[in-house]
Amino acid sequence: MSGEESLSQSQVDNLLKQMETSAGAPPSPDADATTEDAAAATAAAPPAAAAPLADPRAVNYDFKRPERVGKEQMRAMRSLHEGLARSFGAVVSGMLRTMLEVKLISVDQLTYSEFVFSLDNPSCFNVLKPEPLEGHWILDISPGLSYAIVDRMLGGDPHPVDSIRRPLTEIENRLIGRLVTAFNAEMKDIWKNIIDLDISVPRVESNPQLVQIVPPNEVIILIGLEVALGRNRGMMNLCIPFNTIERFNSQLSNNGWVGYSKNRPSEQSRQRVSQFIDEASVEVVVTLAESRIRTGDLLDLSVGDVITTEKDAQSPLELAVQSVPKFTVRPGAHRGKKAVRIESHIEPEQPPEQPT
Repeated sequence: MSGEESLSQSQVDNLLKQMETSAGAPPSPDADATTEDAAAATAAAPPAAAAPLADPRAVNYDFKRPERVGKEQMRAMRSLHEGLARSFGAVVSGMLRTMLEVKLISVDQLTYSEFVFSLDNPSCFNVLKPEPLEGHWILDISPGLSYAIVDRMLGGDPHPVDSIRRPLTEIENRLIGRLVTAFNAEMKDIWKNIIDLDISVPRVESNPQLVQIVPPNEVIILIGLEVALGRNRGMMNLCIPFNTIERFNSQLSNNGWVGYSKNRPSEQSRQRVSQFIDEASVEVVVTLAESRIRTGDLLDLSVGDVITTEKDAQSPLELAVQSVPKFTVRPGAHRGKKAVRIESHIEPEQPPEQPT
């Protein structure tokens, strides 16, 4: 079989069935004879308790749906969009002047065809263009939630209605566009830790099956947000094709922080930090010598006594900054005050190597 060929799901199932049949097939006659001879040769041996063998279990693997997104990336996406749910809920509550709750329900990976065929038709299907990324994202808003939000924007008190099965009008699409704009602004804010996005909405459709942003079998990451507006509940689904963010895969793996700032420092921030450090005061201590004496000798000391040390009088002294040795110095005087002159830098001690 060449490297370009692939097995279909039916062929994989047939292979698994043949393996199960081979495992349960009766032994051949030659094998029976060999078994009888071995049993006769060991008849005198005491019987030993045989350990029970676990039955092998075959697990089906769908080659059409590989697990392309790792667990670390999925955890990062969940943490990232939990912050989106909180901030977006607060913004929309102020926009609609009512309490609105947004919860992150799920973060899954599936194929684009599975995502499209799971949506209602008609729906509010917004195609997003996240510059500078290649490709498009999808923001789908369920019909019931769309009508409830439009009703609230026009001053009404929306009640759950299941009978409306029509596409949004042009005016209603413009009103929902305000919600989508607020969503894009919050998403741009949480994604700035990874990449600066400029998100636009080039297209809005009512039939999800008319939009083909990636091949049907392409893996996508589906972010499911549940929105509660009064007694109305609906889903907002954010579809992110994995190929659009694949080159940022390592950043999502290394940044388990996700909600915290990891921006590169600017020149202004560097200067500000340098200014604060320059104005900080530190303790500088020069040690003349060190010695040890007994407590009894210490109690017998009086004025005029001399304490000898092991340090030579001509050897350089040690200067420490915040109790950390930094320089070797020579004592002296400068402008009528005691001073020291720096001679060399003290290299920090390296930790001992651990035995392998």
